[in-house]
Parts: sequence; structure tokens; C-alpha cells
Amino acid sequence: MNKNDIVTVEITDIGVSGEGIGHVDGYTFFIKDAVIGDVVEAKVMKAKKNYGYARLMKVITPSEYRVEPKCAFARRCGGCQIQEMSYDRQLVFKDQKIRGNLERIGGFTKEQIEAVMQPVVGMEHPFSYRNKAQFPFGTDKGGNPITGFYAGRTHDIIANTDCALGVEQNKEILEIILQYMRENKIKSYDEKTGKGLIRHALIRYGFKTKEIMVCLVVNGKKLPKAERLIEKLIQIEGMTSITISPNTRRDNVIMGDSYEILWGQGYITDYIGNVKYQISPLSFYQVNPVQTEKLYGLALEYADLKGDETVWDLYCGIGTISLFLAQKAKQVYGVEIVPQAIDDAKENAKINAIDNAEFFVGKTEEVLPEYYAEYEREHNGETAHADLIVVDPPRKGCDETLLETIVKMQPEKVVYVSCDSATLARDLKYLCANGYEIRMCRGVDQFPQTVHVETVVLLSQQKPDDTIEIDLDLDELDATSAELKATYQEIKDYVLKEFGLKVSSLYISQIKRKCGIEVGENYNLPKTENPKVPQCPKEKEDAIKAALKYFAMI
Repeated sequence: MNKNDIVTVEITDIGVSGEGIGHVDGYTFFIKDAVIGDVVEAKVMKAKKNYGYARLMKVITPSEYRVEPKCAFARRCGGCQIQEMSYDRQLVFKDQKIRGNLERIGGFTKEQIEAVMQPVVGMEHPFSYRNKAQFPFGTDKGGNPITGFYAGRTHDIIANTDCALGVEQNKEILEIILQYMRENKIKSYDEKTGKGLIRHALIRYGFKTKEIMVCLVVNGKKLPKAERLIEKLIQIEGMTSITISPNTRRDNVIMGDSYEILWGQGYITDYIGNVKYQISPLSFYQVNPVQTEKLYGLALEYADLKGDETVWDLYCGIGTISLFLAQKAKQVYGVEIVPQAIDDAKENAKINAIDNAEFFVGKTEEVLPEYYAEYEREHNGETAHADLIVVDPPRKGCDETLLETIVKMQPEKVVYVSCDSATLARDLKYLCANGYEIRMCRGVDQFPQTVHVETVVLLSQQKPDDTIEIDLDLDELDATSAELKATYQEIKDYVLKEFGLKVSSLYISQIKRKCGIEVGENYNLPKTENPKVPQCPKEKEDAIKAALKYFAMI
């Protein structure tokens, strides 16, 4: 195959990014916007040895799963990847995506996956579900300010103020901002030059409270003639908070590190279930409140709390899951790296009169290991324990140091909430190799029309009844169980390698006896009466003990 070739392809599969997959004479094509079951005409854009990428030119025979997209910009915009696919088929795709990652990355068998998987939780109305949207601003060829979303894999803005996934109030707000910019000759930020003022507009909407927040991210410290914008925005029903967030960095991070209140208060409130949350511009808060209630309800169901448990909620954000769990647990500890989010979490606990939730600021992969180590020091070697640990990490998943600490703390259960089933599968592989097993797994469609899916997994410790029995004839063995763990030569080799010391079998047997390890009644004892037996020096004793610990003999 060569670039610019025109091919006819039947789409027989779907890739993890929602692209259609088909074959021509054994050669594999990935075709964006093609739906499984389509027969399409496509133009080859990039040709590798065994596979290529092609652009959809024409649908010759539409799939039974193909539907007319609700948004006119669906193909160009990078926000929705599978809007042309019927919603029922989207749920099948997401279920298969989770299963595929568990099998390929996690190493779990189809039988293991089938035993724990439950159907994906879908939406009754899979549009207009986002309570948060961030709109970039730019300039069109005529010099006019525009806003919308980036075209797929680019930073070219498609002008559109009426996203099908956002709430209807977004359109009115964005039109007011654009009008204010035109009337007051305020420029959009230009990524290439670093000039211009308005970078993004963040809009949040409380589905239950109907409160609205508008935060303008600006390349500077002030908003000129801000009172003119405020005058228009506050006429919108529900307007509660108008802020600016200065961001003068030349990078892709949207929000600045702080925000300033222009009008109203610095937050809005909303509910998930019967828990009320205070949400600031910098807070992490799930974008789909309808599905979030189902997601957290599922996490709570998996946790199966009885009322006497100690729970750690890692990557807790503003305490959304923490406060849900605190209603049923004895004590909840939440950890989050964003200080403002922890401030919100503490305030949310007060708002809901919840006094059994405590929050810590810091990197989760640092806070929990430090807590574990400090607890051990302060309690004479006794290790910290948690009955349940909940993790809801970003897309990159959990740091391995954090996973190690989770295993050391030996919670009876782990509930893993994931927004990326690939990193989820990787982390599950580690946990299941260290004493845990998956009990239940279920996808929740937080992001209809996109390829993303949330997943909730329940893991529990493997119990003794999960093991198999074997027969071992001890009469055939002439060594103690401790001796089976490492030979004298292996101990000598370890000490030499790690400490640069040579130790004798006599010294090893002396230290074994000191540590209460049986070495045989006459092993390495002197053969004469009143002999002068050399005693193991302190330095070598410490090295031998280190070896015994390494081989799990003490």
C-alpha cells in the first residue's frame, strides 16, 4: 500500500481509540470515524510495513450500528470520537475495551475476567451531561475572537459555542464573553507568540443546585473593563461565581495556580446523593453528576462497610468519595496533592456535619508510605493497618511505591476507581501478584460519545481457603524449614556481595542459634573439651542477620 491510495474496506473491529479496523489483502487499516460493520472508501494517509492509517472518504454500506451524529462538528472535533456509533454499541465497545486491557496488559485469562465482569452502567440520556467544560479561545482569519474545541490531535480551534455534551447555558455564556471581547477589543491568547489575554473559559454547572461558575483563564493579572462582562453574566439565572485565574506560563496547562473573585463567591455547590459539595475553580469534581452518583454508589456497594472500618481514600480530590464512605465507616482519611481541593474537602465535611473524615495535602505516593513508616517507628514496629483502601488515580494510574505500601498495609479490601483501564490493568497485575484477587469489576459510562470509560474494581485478600493442599513427606528431608530457605553457601555469597565480608559456616551457625533457628544438635560444635572457639564479630553478625532477613529466615 502507498500513500494516497484509495481502498475499499470492511470494518470488522474497533481500536481502543474508537477507530475502525479493517483489512485489505491481509493488510490492516485504522480508519477514524468508521464504525464496525461499515464498508467504506478510504484514502491511505500513512503506510507502514504491515498496517496503515486511512481517512474516511465515503461510507459505501453503513453499519447497522451507524447513527447520524447530533453535532455537526463531530468528525472534526477531538471531543467526541464515537458519536456516529449507536449508544448500545458504544457500551459493548467499552465493555470489550476493559476486558481487552485486563487480558493483554493485566495477564488475566478470559475465564477469570468473565467470572468477575458485570455489565457496563449506561446513561438514559447520553448527551448534555457535562457539568464542567473548558473552552479555549483563539482568533479566526478575520481577526475575530472565537471559542470552541480543538480539532483532533491539533490545537486548531473549531468555532462552536453549542457543544452537544455540555449544558445549554454554555452557549449563552460563551456568546456574552465573545461579544465583550469584540466590543472592548480584547485579544485571544496566541500560543505561538505568547501574546493576547483570554486563554480559556471554565464553566461549571450544579445539576441539582442550578448554580453556575464562570472562570476566565487570562495571560495576565487583570481583566480590563471587567464590570461590563460581569453586568451581562449576572443576568443569567443561577450565576453564582465569576472569577479569573492568571496563567502566564508557556505550556499546555489550562488553569493558573490561583484565582481571584470578580463577583459573587469563589465556588458553587452541588450534591451527589445526599452529600453536598463545595466546588472551586481548581477543584477536581467528576464531570458527569448523573453517572457519578452511580459510580460512587457502586464503590460504596463494593466496600460493603459495616461501620467499624478505617478507610483511606487516595487521590481524594474535594472529598467526593471520602464523604460518601464516611457515612458508613468509622474513620476515613483522604489524601490529595492540590491544597485548594483539600480546603474544599475539609469545608465539605463541615457542611455535611461529618466529623470522621480527616484530610492530608501531598502526593499520595509520598504521604501514605511516610505515614506507614512513621506509624511503625512510633508504635515499636507495629505496622499501620487499613480495613479498606480506595484509589481513584489520574490516567497514569498508581505509583509502584504506593502499590507496595498498599500491600504492606494489608487492607482486607481495595476498591480501585479508574479512568483508564490500561493503567488499571497494569496496577491490578501488581496487586494480584502480591496477595489480592479481583472479586468484581464493572464499567461505568461517565463519558458517552467518547472512547473513555470509568471502571470500578473490588479486590480482596486471598484467604487460606483459596490455597491448594499438597502432601509433603518430611521424613525424606534432613534439614529444618529454615535451612530450606537458604544454604550456608547462599548466605556466604550474599554477605560477600552486599557487605564485602567473608563469613564462615561456624559464624553463620552461631548467629542462627542466636536468632532461635535450629541448626542441628551437633552442627559446627567443637570436637574437644574446653576449646577456644572464635566468636562472630559484631560487624559480621549484623551482616549475617541481614542475610537471614533477606532470605526470610528471621
